[in-house]
Amino acid sequence: MNHRALIVGASGIVGRALADRLLSAGWTVYGLSRGRTAGVPGCRLIVADLASAESVAAATANVDVSHVFFTAWARQANEKENIRVNGAMVRNVLNSLGRRSKLEHAALVTGLKHYLGPFEAYASGAVPDTPFRESQGRQPVENFYYEQEDRLFDAAAREGFTWSVHRPHTVIGFAPGNAMNMGQTLAIYATLCRHTGQPFVFPGSAAQWNGLTDMTDARLLARHIEWASTSEAARNEDFNVVNGDVFRWKTMWGQLAGYFGIEAAPFDDIVRPLEGRMLDAAHQWRDVAAKYGLVEPDIDRLASWWHTDADLGRPMEVVTDMTKSRKAGFLDYQGTPDAFFDLFERLKAERFIPG
Repeated sequence: MNHRALIVGASGIVGRALADRLLSAGWTVYGLSRGRTAGVPGCRLIVADLASAESVAAATANVDVSHVFFTAWARQANEKENIRVNGAMVRNVLNSLGRRSKLEHAALVTGLKHYLGPFEAYASGAVPDTPFRESQGRQPVENFYYEQEDRLFDAAAREGFTWSVHRPHTVIGFAPGNAMNMGQTLAIYATLCRHTGQPFVFPGSAAQWNGLTDMTDARLLARHIEWASTSEAARNEDFNVVNGDVFRWKTMWGQLAGYFGIEAAPFDDIVRPLEGRMLDAAHQWRDVAAKYGLVEPDIDRLASWWHTDADLGRPMEVVTDMTKSRKAGFLDYQGTPDAFFDLFERLKAERFIPG
C-alpha cells in the first residue's frame, strides 16, 4: 500500500479524526487548512486560502497524492455566498491536484442539510419523510452541498478518479479550536451550569426533545471514509453515515447531566436558545479556566451556541437510514452515549474542561 492523502480541513472535527485514522493505518497524510489551529502530529501541514486558486496552487505545488478528502466548509453570510466560496474550495483543490497528481479517489463530507436545506431555509420547505435515504435526492432549493458535489463530479469525469459523498448527522468529536461542535459546546455549557448554579436547560424544540434522532461519532465517520476510499462496492456512491443507534433527547439530556453531576431542568416545551442565554459565558469561562488551570480560556474557540441551537431547534424528527452502507459492507457501530462520554473524558484529560 502506498496511499497518500490530502485532507482539506485536517484540523477540524472530521479532519482530525480522519488524519488519526489514516496515520494509524500507515498512510502518508497532508493536511490543507487556513492554519488557524494546530494539526495532528504526523500530518504534514499545508497552509492556504482555500477560496483562492492561486494560493491553493502554490501551496500544493510539490504535493503528489492518491486520495483527497474534503472535510471543511466556510460559513458565509448567505447561501449564495456559501455556494460561491465552498464550491470554489472543491474546484480549486481538484484543479490544482489534477495538474500534478494521479488521483485515485476523492471523498466529500457534507451532511443532512442535503435533505433539510441550508441554515437560512432550514427545514422550511417540504422535507422528505424520515428516515432520510440517499434515494430521496436533492431538494428544490439552493444548497452549497449540491455545488460541492457538482464540482466533485465534474473533476472525477474529467480526471478519471472515483468519488464518494458522506452525509453524517451532527458530529461528535475532539477538535480544539473548532467551535462548531455540539459535543464540546454541551460540555462547556454543562461545566458552566455546574460552576455558576444556572439550570441545565434544554435549548431546543419539543420535536427534538420528544422525537427520535441520531448522531455521528467522528471516529466512525473516519472509518467510513477510509472504507469508501478503498472499497470497490463504495465507488461513485453517496452514503448517509450515523452511529447506528437512535435516541430521544429527553433521555439523553439526563444522561449528560448525570455525567457532569448536575440536574437536568424539566422541559416546558419552550425553545430557549443558548445564544441568547449565554451572553455572560465568555467572562464566566475565563474565571473557570483560571480556577482550574485549563488550556483554553477563550470560549469562542470551544463552543458555538448558534450551531447547537440550529441542530436542537429543528421542528421535526431527524432519523437517518444506513441500509445502503450496510449492504455495501460497512457494518461498524458506535453507541452515542459512549461517543459523548469518550469526548468528555478526552476534554478532561487534555485540560479543556475541569476533571
